[in-house]
Amino acid sequence: MRVTELARAGGVTAETVRHYTREGLLRPQRDPRNGYQLYDEEALGRLRLIDCLRSLGVGLPDIKKILTWADQGSPPLSDTYAPLVEQRPYIRSRIHELQAIARWLESIDHDNASEAPSLKQLIESLGSAQPAIVTDGPCGCHQ
Repeated sequence: MRVTELARAGGVTAETVRHYTREGLLRPQRDPRNGYQLYDEEALGRLRLIDCLRSLGVGLPDIKKILTWADQGSPPLSDTYAPLVEQRPYIRSRIHELQAIARWLESIDHDNASEAPSLKQLIESLGSAQPAIVTDGPCGCHQ
C-alpha cells in the first residue's frame, strides 16, 4: 500500500502516516522501481494501534517504546506497560460508552424503532455516574 492507501485504510490522513514514518513508528519498504514508500498489513495494524493509543492519550514517546517492545518480542516486566495500565479505567469507560451507542444504534435500526430509547435517554445515560448502558430495548440487543 502507498501512503494514501494506508491512510485511507487506517482512517487517518496521509500526513499522519508520513509523520509516524518520520518518527520511526512505521517502517515502509521502498519500491525499487520508483522509490515510493510501500506499507504492508503489519503497518496497517501498527497504524491502528498507534491511532487507538493516541486517542487514549498515550504520547508518541510511550507508543514508540511499546512498539519497540513488540518488535523485540519480549517486553520487560509488567511495569513496561504502565502507559496502558494507567489508561485502563478510561479504556473500560470508553468501551462501555461505545457499546451503549452501538446498542442504541441497533435499537433504532429495527422496525419498532419508535419504542427504542430516545437520543435524549442515550445522552442522559452517557452523562450518568454509572457506566453508560442503554439496556435491552425492544430489539432485545445485548452487548
